[in-house]
Amino acid sequence: MNESLNGSTSEFVEKLHDTQEKAQKNKAIHGKGTPSSKLPTKQHGNNP
Repeated sequence: MNESLNGSTSEFVEKLHDTQEKAQKNKAIHGKGTPSSKLPTKQHGNNP
């Protein structure tokens, strides 16, 4: 089982790092390290 997972695991890790980078950039842009306070109302507010 481990052998079949190896390839997709490295892909997953790459995507994970990419997602984390984007999340950090979003944090830097939007500030306020409290995402929970933004989540309920502003989830779709910024979509064009």
